[in-house]
Amino acid sequence: MSTIRSIDPSTGAEIAVFEEDSEEAVEARLAAAAAAVPQLAELGWDGRARLMRAAADLIESEIDELAGVITAEMGKPIDQSRAEVTKSAYAMRFYADNAEAFLVGRELENPAAVSASAARIRFDPLGVVLAVMPWNYPIWQVVRFAAPALMAGNAGVLKHASNVPQSAVYLGELFTRAGFPEGAFSALLIGSRRVEAVIRDPRVAAVTLTGSEGAGRAIGSAAGDVLKKAVLELGGSDPFIVMPSAQLGDAVAMAVKARTSNNGQACINAKRFIVHEDVYDDFARLFADRMAALVVGNPADPSTQVGPLATESGRKDIEELVEDAREKGASILAGGRRGDSEEGWFYEPTVIADIGPDMRLYQEEAFGPVASLYRVSSLDEALEVANNSPFGLGSAFWSNDESEIARAEREIEAGAVFVNGMTISYPELPFGGIKRSGYGRELSVEGIREFCNLKTVWVA
Repeated sequence: MSTIRSIDPSTGAEIAVFEEDSEEAVEARLAAAAAAVPQLAELGWDGRARLMRAAADLIESEIDELAGVITAEMGKPIDQSRAEVTKSAYAMRFYADNAEAFLVGRELENPAAVSASAARIRFDPLGVVLAVMPWNYPIWQVVRFAAPALMAGNAGVLKHASNVPQSAVYLGELFTRAGFPEGAFSALLIGSRRVEAVIRDPRVAAVTLTGSEGAGRAIGSAAGDVLKKAVLELGGSDPFIVMPSAQLGDAVAMAVKARTSNNGQACINAKRFIVHEDVYDDFARLFADRMAALVVGNPADPSTQVGPLATESGRKDIEELVEDAREKGASILAGGRRGDSEEGWFYEPTVIADIGPDMRLYQEEAFGPVASLYRVSSLDEALEVANNSPFGLGSAFWSNDESEIARAEREIEAGAVFVNGMTISYPELPFGGIKRSGYGRELSVEGIREFCNLKTVWVA
């Protein structure tokens, strides 16, 4: 069997090694997951909610250890790792409190209209759901699927990213430790080449993926071939539009956070900063200065604001995008090179202007702390540039003009528009994208219903 390695991206040093699961181990976990579904039903809403709150209590009580694992495996600054754990616990309690109301269904008020004495709509769990999850939020991305799925009565099987195996093992044990039936949620330590076989297993009813566009095509194709439900949350090249009426200082401060949160490695990071010419020069100067002043270093140090990229290949991808833009005439206003450390996979927070359509950055997602600046002369042009992307995940629009805001809400092609803020996921709001950013929704009432059978019941 192959091995799965956990490597510290701040040093490049190996910190843990795991053997891939055997075929027998995968079979046992799938069988246990299938067996757990009727047990989850027997628990009922109150029973599942009690266990979900116990799981939330567990991760909160272990926040120091768990945040340390996140930081060690993928390089997130330690304060952000702690915030990820806290947010995950909040989501667990949110679904413990609200799942029953979200899935209560409804009675038809006039059943005689359908020649019945009663008619109703109900939401039933699909069964076993496979979750293929990424490394950038190794706890939160999984919990935002697991909490609603388990509360709906589904069992979950996790295939986590191969560079965060410690996080995978922790999550694979968490819900059993909290008291859920054995197999209700488990992790498979397998490589990507083995995922399709799991999707095709008849015990797996559906699949959800958060990952790259390429992974989405592969997962969506496999699920489609066997006619199984899929939810795909893929890449993003989110626009951050700044109009003249915006509070410029606030916009700049939020722009820095929106681009560099999670070391710039989030699908919903703002990546394309589209600024009206009336405020462009001031914005560009302040933004570049603030980006250049960020503290880059050891993510375990609380003073660090930007840590390393999670993988060596990820840094190589960023370097190639920046060099392509530089060679074709772009202006580097800040950064544009590797960090000073000889160890680890650091890259300086970078601001690039004068980007043309012949540059890869114009269409491709930059998964790292690299911001692209665009000067526009009108709202029409801003919206045109924003929508000239194959992606449509999140967006931010900065203005104090109500008519401009109304147009942005209506015309930006994305799954979310955040006005005078930055794109963030909340359990209370549906999350997902359009175009090549995927399909389906996570979180809120829409997310918990994705993996339910919307069933019509008719009574004579």
